[in-house]
Amino acid sequence: MKTSKIFIALAIALAGITATSSAFAWHRYGPRVSVGIGFGYPYAYPYYYPPYYYPPYYPAPVVLQRPPVYVEQNPQAAPAAPAPAANYWYYCSESNAYYPYVKECAVGWQRVAPQPG
Repeated sequence: MKTSKIFIALAIALAGITATSSAFAWHRYGPRVSVGIGFGYPYAYPYYYPPYYYPPYYPAPVVLQRPPVYVEQNPQAAPAAPAPAANYWYYCSESNAYYPYVKECAVGWQRVAPQPG
C-alpha cells in the first residue's frame, strides 16, 4: 500500500511536469525543461513582431515632350546677312551704318571690335 501511494505521487508529479506549457519547450540555445505545475502565462512578456508597413507608392511622373518642328527654307531666297557675333559689330562703309540698322550691304561687311558708347 505504501508503494502504491508513492507510485501515484510520482505519476501525478510526472503528469504535472508534462502538463506545463513551458516543459520541453525549444528556445534559442536548445530545449528548456522545467519541473512543476505552471499557472497563467509561462513567460514574463510575450514578444510580438511589429507590423510591417509598405512604403507609399508614388507613380512615375509623366513627361510630355513636343516633337521637333522643322522649318523648310526657300532655296530661291537670297542668303541672309551674317548673324552678329556677341563680341563683334558689323559695319557697312557704303551706307555708313552698322548691322542691326542696315540689313544688306553691297560692298561687304567689315568686322569691328565694339566700342563703349
